[in-house]
Amino acid sequence: MTKLLLVFGAAAVAMTAAPADARHYSNVVKCTKYRHGKCVRWNRLTRSQARKEAYKVGYVFGPNYSYVPVAQLPQPVVTQYNLSPDYRYVYRDHYVYVVDPKTYAVTRIIDALTH
Repeated sequence: MTKLLLVFGAAAVAMTAAPADARHYSNVVKCTKYRHGKCVRWNRLTRSQARKEAYKVGYVFGPNYSYVPVAQLPQPVVTQYNLSPDYRYVYRDHYVYVVDPKTYAVTRIIDALTH
């Protein structure tokens, strides 16, 4: 009986122990291969890939979203991409989302970590 409990205890610890790189992954999965119109392969996205998937070009934030003024964006990004106060900006998770002020749709995504 004791051996059985030890086996179940070791199995429970092994099942709850996550690999070191598992913390980099999100709960978002994406189909990466289709066959005859059906998905046959799914891949789990990393957290940064999942964030980027969430707000693609064309995503509409809406008029009531809390936008960031140009002065609060990283200056190297503002200078390199010639960002102006005419647009609205969302600065989230080291990405700058350039939003059209009329349609509230994302027109450009800039990775601020590369600067």
